[in-house]
Amino acid sequence: MKKIIESRKLLGVEKDVTLKDLKTIYRNFMKDWHPDKIQDNEVAKAEAEEKSKAFIEAYHLLVSIAPETHEQQLPQYTETMNSSRLLDFQYKGQTLQIGFADGSRYEFFGVPKSIYNKFINSATPDRFARRHVYHSHVYRKVNKATEE
Repeated sequence: MKKIIESRKLLGVEKDVTLKDLKTIYRNFMKDWHPDKIQDNEVAKAEAEEKSKAFIEAYHLLVSIAPETHEQQLPQYTETMNSSRLLDFQYKGQTLQIGFADGSRYEFFGVPKSIYNKFINSATPDRFARRHVYHSHVYRKVNKATEE
């Protein structure tokens, strides 16, 4: 959740921003901070490059967790959560990343340490995650599933 809050703060947007507004704000930031605009000053160019990287990362994160994005991906998300077994997982700073047998990988934000501990100690982690993680936390798809 910290990453999401920092991204919103960086771009100066609220929780309920639309994708259209987010895109406009992002483009305006990039117009002002694109490194190619600066030719003479190497220090300013390096600063602009760092800022533009931060804007790009924040924008992509916020797009990936937007309700419109989730709505478009819901059928695939539901299919993965209901039929694909989890293969591996990583937990860092209340972010749980889970890899599935179909090749997809999702990040779930704001997962408390207590839920994570119950998850790893569960006899049936797939079932526990379906009940307590998949539909209870903000998520984003980290990579595409392998398609045959």
